[in-house]
Amino acid sequence: MSASLDGQELFDKHQLEIEAGSISRNSVERTVSGLDGVLSIDLGKHGRKIKQKGLLRAKSQLQIDGKIGAISQYMDGDTHTLVTGSGEQFDNLRMDIFKVTEKRVSGDGLAIDYEIVYTQLNV
Repeated sequence: MSASLDGQELFDKHQLEIEAGSISRNSVERTVSGLDGVLSIDLGKHGRKIKQKGLLRAKSQLQIDGKIGAISQYMDGDTHTLVTGSGEQFDNLRMDIFKVTEKRVSGDGLAIDYEIVYTQLNV
C-alpha cells in the first residue's frame, strides 16, 4: 500500500498500515432540579482517530533524518489530506503524534518503524 500526505510521497510502501477509528460523539449531561435522572444533550460528531504505521528505509542516517524532518513538518496544527494508493481519502487531518518506534540496520542501510496518529476533525 502507498500513501501521500497533501500530495507529497513521504512514506515508503513497506509495511504501511492505515487504521481508521470509529467516529465519536460528544454529549453533555446535566442534572435538572425536579427531573428524575439526567438531561443529556447530544453535541454531534466529534471526529475520529486515524493511525498510520509503516517502515522508512534509507542508505544513511542523514537520509533518515531528512525523511523524519519532512514528515515532522506536518505537525503544524493545520489540517491535511491523506490519500492511500487504493484511492481512499481522509480529509481534515491534524497530525498529533509522529514517533519512531524502532531504528535498526537493515540490508545496505537503515530502517525505522514509525507510528503517526491523526485526528480527523470533520467527518
